[in-house]
Amino acid sequence: MRYRGLSLAKRSALELERYLQKEVVREHRLRQILWECTLRCDLRCRHCGSDCKTKSDAVDMPVEDFLRVLDGVAARMDPHEVFVTISGGEPLMRHDLEHCGRLIYDKGFPWGMVTNARHLDPERFARLVDAGLHSIAVSLDGLEEDHDWMRGWAGSFKRVEQAIGLLRAEPLVVWDVVTCVTERNVGHLAALRDWLIDHGVESWRLVDVFPMGRAASDPQMLLSDRHYRYLLDFIRETQRSYPQLSANYGCEGFVGEYEYDVREHAFFCHAGVSVAGILCDGSISACTSIRGGYVQGNIYRDDFMNVWEHCFECYRDHEWMRKDQCADCNMWRYCRGNGMHLRDSDGRLLQCHLERLVRGGESPAES
Repeated sequence: MRYRGLSLAKRSALELERYLQKEVVREHRLRQILWECTLRCDLRCRHCGSDCKTKSDAVDMPVEDFLRVLDGVAARMDPHEVFVTISGGEPLMRHDLEHCGRLIYDKGFPWGMVTNARHLDPERFARLVDAGLHSIAVSLDGLEEDHDWMRGWAGSFKRVEQAIGLLRAEPLVVWDVVTCVTERNVGHLAALRDWLIDHGVESWRLVDVFPMGRAASDPQMLLSDRHYRYLLDFIRETQRSYPQLSANYGCEGFVGEYEYDVREHAFFCHAGVSVAGILCDGSISACTSIRGGYVQGNIYRDDFMNVWEHCFECYRDHEWMRKDQCADCNMWRYCRGNGMHLRDSDGRLLQCHLERLVRGGESPAES
């Protein structure tokens, strides 16, 4: 495709960014490990990409197995420079999560977690902080009616509201709110923004749902092209007019003329470049949204650091993506085929953000 939305100023900035990103890929220095500690979850979120259940067929990974990975990392790197993010499923389904966190922290690794907050009561939060918790990302997909509908449990919104109160009162933990924007809640973003400001939220990350897992067959989950452009306009307007709330678009993909306006940095997929993922069954991946043929090994048969150093070629060299709609796209040099999580098991791109912008009404190039 031919995209005409970039100004000369943004092209120049992206050219510099392109050079810097090449250096990051060349070094592929590990900065973050995502640990999928469980596939259990007692919510039934409409957009879930893992199709998690209260009683999953996959057993929780023993923390000792994950700690052996960290020992291998610490033998080669400074553990203080590698952040561990615990995800799931829902991490708080593990009754030993505080124990896991303390063991990770005692090995020198800072750690944080992603949670739906259902089980984040004051007592548990205090134990997590005592275990060295550094950061939390809390999911909130709208005001009460929208959020409870999305999460499949009446009462979920109230638990998130309680969690935000706990986080506001704890200066040692860095936190943000993550919102999945859908056809149902896109028209209510301004009201949610007001609520977040009133409740002292300072960092807000917005993402749109990509067509995978349960969301792939639910038309209420996937934004129309017009609403996708509206989402980016909303984030840009929030950044400009509401300085008390840092609103950012997630790492979903390259967004053309909106680059630098909706994120604090240009798009760059760090999966397999500076981010690795350990899935619940021991598979070595990158982002936990990436599975299937993109798994690079397994901790139960492979040395993790050896895999990190000598595998991940498909993550670090995207030339294999230059096909289909990417084959002759004039934005390839900046997009590089979009995020790895948007490729299916056959390597096909699930959605192109530039195509969505064009279909949603392309803006003229900025002056």
